[in-house]
Amino acid sequence: MAAYHFTITVRGSFEKVVDKTKQALADHAFGIVSEIDMSAVLAEKLGVDQDPYLILGACNPGFAHEVVAHEPSVGVLLPCNVVVRAIDDGRVTVDFMDPAVMIGLVGEQKIVALADEVRTRLEMTRDAIAAA
Repeated sequence: MAAYHFTITVRGSFEKVVDKTKQALADHAFGIVSEIDMSAVLAEKLGVDQDPYLILGACNPGFAHEVVAHEPSVGVLLPCNVVVRAIDDGRVTVDFMDPAVMIGLVGEQKIVALADEVRTRLEMTRDAIAAA
């Protein structure tokens, strides 16, 4: 099975890594269109105590417009999810959905090429988080 994501683990507080992640996404032309605090949801709905776990729905409006204009149903695969999760004291993992794998399910070359561009920007985002 192909990897569906790529990741980085950094040292720092959960809150600081969330801030760095949001800034790095913005620096690479992604906006946050959704934010899900899974820790809070699981605590509220199931009474489960979960380490900090945040799902950010990242979207580059230009690429999203282009791909949806070409294939309207592809919205079921959007936005690009980025997960920030605490793994232990002082370490936080940031997982990025691989749009090339997800959008590759559509199988159309134009859409695959766009997904490759988005993946490149997300990789640059990952690298910026590592450098921060």
